[in-house]
Parts: sequence; C-alpha cells; structure tokens
Amino acid sequence: MSGLFGIWSGKPGSNWRPQPWQGLNTCFLLFPLVYQPLYLLTFSINLFLAVQYRFSHFFTLRPHSTVTTLSTKSARQKLKTRPAPHWQRLSKGAYLGFRRGPDTWVARYRTRGGKQEYLALANARDFDEAKRAAEEWLAGMSALATRSVVRGTVRDGLESYIEVLKEQGREATAENAEDRFRLIVWDDPLANIPLEELTRQDFREWRERLRDGRQNRSVNRHVRSVVAGLNRALKEGHSGNAIAWTLDPLSDDAEAGGESTVFLLPSQRKAIVKAASPACGQFLQAIEHTGGRPGELAAATVADFDAKTGTLTLRHKKGRPAKLRARAVVLSDDGLQFFEKLAMHKLLAAPILLDPEGQPWGRHKWADEIQAAIKAVNAKAKSKSLIPFGSSAYSFRHARISELLQTYGVDPVTVAQQTGTSTRMIELNYFRFIAPALREKLSAIGGAP
Repeated sequence: MSGLFGIWSGKPGSNWRPQPWQGLNTCFLLFPLVYQPLYLLTFSINLFLAVQYRFSHFFTLRPHSTVTTLSTKSARQKLKTRPAPHWQRLSKGAYLGFRRGPDTWVARYRTRGGKQEYLALANARDFDEAKRAAEEWLAGMSALATRSVVRGTVRDGLESYIEVLKEQGREATAENAEDRFRLIVWDDPLANIPLEELTRQDFREWRERLRDGRQNRSVNRHVRSVVAGLNRALKEGHSGNAIAWTLDPLSDDAEAGGESTVFLLPSQRKAIVKAASPACGQFLQAIEHTGGRPGELAAATVADFDAKTGTLTLRHKKGRPAKLRARAVVLSDDGLQFFEKLAMHKLLAAPILLDPEGQPWGRHKWADEIQAAIKAVNAKAKSKSLIPFGSSAYSFRHARISELLQTYGVDPVTVAQQTGTSTRMIELNYFRFIAPALREKLSAIGGAP
C-alpha cells in the first residue's frame, strides 16, 4: 500500500513521513466489498488532497511582480492598465510605482513593523521627477525615530503636541496652548489641511488672516506657538515638511526694543482696582505687592505665606524640561498686612486668593474680570485718563518692577530675584527706569575730588 501511495506522499526514506490518508485507505481495503463504493469515494478525496498538497505552490495567489524598469516612456506604455501600480524597486523596502491608465506616480515604503506606507506623487510628470520626489520622501521615512509615520491634519499634529506637554507634566502650558490653538487654528481652514500637504502659501495665507485686528507682535507670538507645535509633531512621527511653516517674522520694532510692555500709572491702577469686583481687586493688589505673575499668585496657598518672616513663597515652572522653581518674596509692611487679612480663617492648603465665586482663579477668569474693569473705567474716563490698549494683569507686574527700580532704587539683581525674572529681561524691558534712579544717586555723590 505504501508503494501505491508513494507517488503522492513520498517514498519511505530519510525525508519520508506518513500521511494522514495512508492509514485510512489501508483500513478500507480490509472491509468487505459492500464498502468498496465508499472506499472509492474516499480514495478520490484523498487523491485530490494529495495532489493539492504536492502542488500547492501552483495554486497560491501571488501579488503582482515588480517590473524591471519604469524609466522609459515606451516601457510604461506596454504595461497593463489596472488599479494596482506597477512597482520598481529603488532599495530595500522602498519602491516607486506607476499606475497605467491615469499615468500617476506613487512611492511605497515598508516600515520596521512591516506596515506599508504610501505617498501619492501628484506633481510628478515623468520618471525623473517621480524618482527624485520619492527619494526625498523615502530619505525622511528611513530616518524616522518612530515605528511608523502618522498621517493627519494640522490639527492632529497640534493636538499631539498638547498631549506631549501633558505627559511632561506641563499642564498649565498645555492648557494655554490648547486655548490659543482654539482661538487661532481650530476654526480656520488651516486646521483641516493634511500636514504632509501643507505649503508655505497655506501657512502664509493663514498668517495674513491672523493680522486682522492684531498687531504684528501679537501675530508673531501666535505663529511661534503654532510652529513649536508642528515641529514637535514631526518628532512624534507626523509626516510634513518644516520648510512649509518656517516664515520670517513680521517686522515689529516694538518687539525688539521691548516697547510692547504696557505700564500703568498709579492713578490708572487705582481706577481699575476700584472698578473691579472685590475679589478681582484683591487679586490685582496682590500682584502690586509682590510683582509676581498672575498664575503664581493664583496657585499660592495660605501655607506659602509666612507672617513671621514677612514673605510669600511663589512658584513657577521654567526651562526644558520645565522645573518648578520657588522664591520667597519679601513683603513691605503694607503687603504684610494685606496678606494677613487674606490668610485669616483659612486652611493652610486653601488658595490665598479666590475668584468672585469662591473658586481658585483661572486664567480666563481673571482675564475676563480685568477686561471688564478696564472697559468700565474707559467708559467714564477722559481721553488722557483712558487705560491703554493691551493692558492686562501683567501690567500690574510691570508697574511693580518699574517702581522698585525707579522709585525705590532697588538694584536690578535684587529685583530680578524678587520677581522671578532675569537681569537680561530687566535691561530689555525696564532699562529706561534704571537710568533716572542712577542719575539721582550720582548727583547725590557730588563732584569728583
């Protein structure tokens, strides 16, 4: 029996192994003749299985084989018209494809995980252009630091940037970025453009739309935030070309000289505090007493206030990766009394400043409250007493720093330490207040002996 089936299953030898149908056929030969028809049927089935087993490679469906060359027009014209491209191998895992019929080009790359990535080369008109475009794309694909490329819109890329900020523990920065993108990108046509198809013209047109009602320095600031997000998206594996969103900034002399900082006179600050809600007025006064950033004071708790030393500890994140930095701000006698009243009858973990609803201050909340107060002041003020455009909570911080330098004659190094900034930023934004104070000190010294 083994000789009979040796044709199909292989003769006994070093590579021989019994096949399932051999034992079954042998058993049926021992049955009476009444079972012979059943045997013939079984034999036929086993015969079919044996043939299929031995010659299965003839029945395996294989993908279209790659063509030898796509470089000549005559060779491409001989190709069959079909939906699937004809492929030419450029390097390991990298192919250039040509669809006969519409005569379009496409590039293909196999990632480390085995996933096939494709790019339509819509602007390629001939083989040389297609090959050059494919090689540029493939060079970027092979240099990816991620397992596979991410294809999405501009919004997808910016949302991935926000997620990275959250992973780094920079929740406040992530919230600010999301609010900014919601204001300037989400409702703009730019948001829905595929990132890999974004062009310099698209990005420049978006910037022009931003200029409506905004100063150049504000537009530049918005553009920088979006550029930072898109650059991070590339690092996270999103497909795109950074050249598309690399534009020269709009000209703005004020940005270089620090003239964009709004300084409020004592009378203007007093008018805003008076027009604001009691909670907002306390918030602004706290900034005046400390020179702190609005976010720092919003996060300060009762435990951060030390009445014995007359200090208030403020914290902010700075650097990359962001590190939490704390400083003890020395309070004046008026400032000490002010914070003693605020801390009275509160738990140590409670915020020392609360919004009008008795909740911790949020960025949008204090911005809305202060703008409402400024609007109320300007509704009654005369032209010379109007609050300048661009005034904000930060204007109270700027006023405190300028007064420390000019009115109280505190040296820039001490001011920088107390307000959590640097001497460079003080020189850039407040140098004109240092000169008058220095001149008065020099006058007091008198002439040289």
